[in-house]
Amino acid sequence: MSNLVVRSITGALFVAVILGSILLDDWYATAVFAAFMILGLVEFNKLFHSQRTIEIDWRIGTLGGIVIFTIAVLTLYQVLPIACYTLIVPVILIMMLTELWRKKKNPILNSTIQIAGIFYIVLPFFLVTEMNFHDHNFNDFKPTEGFFMPKVGGMFLLIWTNDTFAYLTGRLIGRTKLFERISPKKTWEGTLGGVVMTIFVGFLIGTYFDTNETLGFWIGAALIIVPCAILGDLYESLFKRSLKIKDSGSILPGHGGILDRFDAVFFSVPFFMAWASIYPYL
Repeated sequence: MSNLVVRSITGALFVAVILGSILLDDWYATAVFAAFMILGLVEFNKLFHSQRTIEIDWRIGTLGGIVIFTIAVLTLYQVLPIACYTLIVPVILIMMLTELWRKKKNPILNSTIQIAGIFYIVLPFFLVTEMNFHDHNFNDFKPTEGFFMPKVGGMFLLIWTNDTFAYLTGRLIGRTKLFERISPKKTWEGTLGGVVMTIFVGFLIGTYFDTNETLGFWIGAALIIVPCAILGDLYESLFKRSLKIKDSGSILPGHGGILDRFDAVFFSVPFFMAWASIYPYL
């Protein structure tokens, strides 16, 4: 079976799981995001578990991230009082203090990498969870006005569109290298294909789906997501190149690891959320 076929099957299942959970209920989506977050944390921390200059304990970074995500989500759902958000900082400090007893070289660098995992993986997954929670519980959707689609679902569609059509266009007509030093296979032609199709899908979402947002919002979102997705992809390529690895993992056949599949999401989510917050005031 060719790599493209394997990649397509895995991608279709991946889309079905995420989009299906988003459309069903916010609790289902939260569970799915939590599962991917845990897998991503394990993957990230294990990459640095036995490097020459970095020796982190992957269990500490993973457990700390899970505790922080759990506190944030339970506070979001009002299971815990809002004051519990303040517990997140002590958890991070405890993660840092564990280096006192580990007796490994470069303790400051080890702590920095573990905290970077919180910002790079846990924070984006929580922001996605928060947006989806508000979409399901506070937005006034009108199903008669179009197909129901929470904003988070639309965001994922834009990211996937850019990723898919940049890949396909690059394979078909890609010639001019985009950033050869970091990612030799990415081309300007592929990038342009992703841009055009992402804007087109933004138009479709804004026109035919009930997202509680305007067409202008989705065109703007497409224009924001495209560069964020590209830079997120390039950053993860830089990250892998510095570690001298091809993929961050192998859990997703044809795609690599969790970090390989969510690299564009990690960089797009904060900017998309900022756009969603600012747009009503424009």
